Amino acid sequence: MASTAAGKQRIPKVAKVKNKAPAEVQITAEQLLREAKERELELLPPPPKQKITDKEELNDYKLKKRKGFEDNIRKNRTVISNWIKYAQWEESLKEIQRARSIYERALDVDHRNITLWLKYAEMEMKSRQVNHARNIWDRAITILPRVNQFWYKYTYMEEMLGNVAGCRQVFERWMEWEPEEQAWHSYINFELRYKEVDKARTIYERFVIVHPEVKNWIKYARFEEKHGYVAHSRKVYERAVEFFGEEHVDENLFVAFARFEETQKEFERVRVIYKYALDRIPKHQAQELFKNYTMFEKKFGDRRGIEDVIVSKRRFQYEEEVKANPHNYDAWFDYLRLVESDADADTVREVYERAISNIPPIQEKRHWRRYIYLWINYGLYEELETKDPERTRQVYQACLELIPHKKFTFAKIWLLFAQFEIRQKNLQNARKVMGTAIGKCPKNKLFKGYIELELQLREFDRCRKLYEKYLEFSPENCTTWIKFSELETILGDVDRARAIFELAIGQLRLDMPEVLWKSYIDFEIEQEEFENTRNLYRRLLQRTQHVKVWISFAKFELSIDGSDRLQRSRLIFEEANKGMRSCEEKEERLMLLESWRDFEKEFGSESTMERVRKLLPEKVKKRRKLTAEDGSDAGWEEYYDYIFPEDAANQPNLKLLAMAKMWKKQQVQDGDEDPSEKPATPEDATSSSSAPSDGPGRTAETEPNTYDDRDDSSSSSGEEEEEEGKQKHSSEEEEEGQQKRSSEEEEEGQQKCSSEEEEEGQQKGSSEEEEEGKQKGSSEEED
Repeated sequence: MASTAAGKQRIPKVAKVKNKAPAEVQITAEQLLREAKERELELLPPPPKQKITDKEELNDYKLKKRKGFEDNIRKNRTVISNWIKYAQWEESLKEIQRARSIYERALDVDHRNITLWLKYAEMEMKSRQVNHARNIWDRAITILPRVNQFWYKYTYMEEMLGNVAGCRQVFERWMEWEPEEQAWHSYINFELRYKEVDKARTIYERFVIVHPEVKNWIKYARFEEKHGYVAHSRKVYERAVEFFGEEHVDENLFVAFARFEETQKEFERVRVIYKYALDRIPKHQAQELFKNYTMFEKKFGDRRGIEDVIVSKRRFQYEEEVKANPHNYDAWFDYLRLVESDADADTVREVYERAISNIPPIQEKRHWRRYIYLWINYGLYEELETKDPERTRQVYQACLELIPHKKFTFAKIWLLFAQFEIRQKNLQNARKVMGTAIGKCPKNKLFKGYIELELQLREFDRCRKLYEKYLEFSPENCTTWIKFSELETILGDVDRARAIFELAIGQLRLDMPEVLWKSYIDFEIEQEEFENTRNLYRRLLQRTQHVKVWISFAKFELSIDGSDRLQRSRLIFEEANKGMRSCEEKEERLMLLESWRDFEKEFGSESTMERVRKLLPEKVKKRRKLTAEDGSDAGWEEYYDYIFPEDAANQPNLKLLAMAKMWKKQQVQDGDEDPSEKPATPEDATSSSSAPSDGPGRTAETEPNTYDDRDDSSSSSGEEEEEEGKQKHSSEEEEEGQQKRSSEEEEEGQQKCSSEEEEEGQQKGSSEEEEEGKQKGSSEEED
């Protein structure tokens, strides 16, 4: 029953975790380890020290330790550190046989473990068991022949024991495996330590075959040189050059070879070596070679030798550049410049032929611009350097045949060819060349060059024919018309020159008509044909009303000596002012008035000066609305505008504002000077809306920079705007009124005394028209 009850005993259920959300404070593995270390949970107290007093206790201790080591080995046989600790413990007890047995057992487990072999051999050497150590080293190098550490320690042990023959035998066995370079150097140094130079040479011979590198050949040669075998060293260098050939040549080999010969004072051999190397090594691989060659020539060569070095270096550089990009014409130019300075004619021609053979792949002029200079330089070289005119002629002809003249041409080539023929005193061929050029591909430069050529030859009839052809080709070229006329003028045919000018200005299309008209006018002035000049100005003004033409016309009239020159010039200014009233460019109109003012200041009287001054405009600042590209409002922009008195007279808003300003000034002046005097009322100022048109002009004179904040769109202004303008300018006007009382009184007197002129000014709209009306009414004296 008890067993049944025990069997029916229930196993308690594991409580289910209802809340599986992560805890607020997480515990990490690092935290657990840190706490275990802080609490020293895994630290065991050290075993108590045991003092062995008799042999039985020692045997018990040994048995216990051995049992522990064996247990560890039994647990994991592949852990070599357990075997090594076991063997070293036995070695410490002088139990060499037991230690040897443990090492052998370990080697059965892992015979490729390097540390195990090293510890085993070191134990035997420490215990002075030389034969056992040899046996272990032999087994090690047999099983693991690629572990250099075994060979190094084996040879070192044999050498330390004085067994030179045995050490050499070990080295020989090692060399059969063709180890790395350091092993060969160790063998060579071993032989050199015992003065075996011949054996070291034999080792070097085998070494450079096993490791055929330039540095090893150089070491071999330096070994021979160091031991005084100069001939052998030279032979080694020569064998190295033959061994590597031209495909695997290295600059370091030639540098070392040249330095060797330099130490032997064989300077010619050094020079030959450097040149041989430079001819076979690419430029980018021969930097050190060039450097050493230059230093050698500076130390032992002459100036010519140094120049040869530099030229050869640059030649290699340019060769590499033109090989990389044959259409790099700048590199060809530099290369040709170098070759021309230091080479014979055949070499230069060869380079030129190579250069001109690289024709641009696209027939577009921009790709041919640099290329064509190769031909030009080639022709100049043949003419100036080699003095071969026939070959120069062939160069020019070949170049002209190559250029696609139907698409584009180069006038420079045609002109150079013609000039060359003239230098050869072959005028007929030169004219033939230029005629062919004009017939195949007429250009401005060709015509100009041909005409200049004929002018130098004083063939004026040919020049006339050429100018005619030129004008047929390009009738809109004003410069050609001017030059043709100048030629006729120089030849004394004035009528012909004038006829050419007449034909020129009659052309429908001209590239620079203003220059042509100016030249025609200057021509007539030089001929002192003043009436023709006036007619020319009138004809020009029929075509254009430009302000500079009016000013030039007035200055022309002023420059002519005569009693009426001032009157004529003034009439021109008046006519220009009248003609430019409708001009939209107010700056040009202002320029005219300023020029007229300067004229009157220098030659006129006070009255004429005052008259021009009244015509000067008022500079005001305005605002206009800006519109963006999408049509939206972009804000307002301020700009300066000029209001001319003649235009202001036709604008009642401006006149009303000016009268308000005058009334305010008059009120201030009367209040300061004579309180008893009755001031003018605003009604009087308003009723006198027929004030003289000079009023705004005077306002412009006294206040040239009045700020006008009106918009262009709202040109009409009422009484509210007038009052606002009065308030805005009242303080400034009061100050100016106090300073200029006298001038304002004079103006007021003029206004009161000229009521008839005011009525006439209202009808005509401007002060200039008032005067003109009076003049016309009084039998038109000025006309």
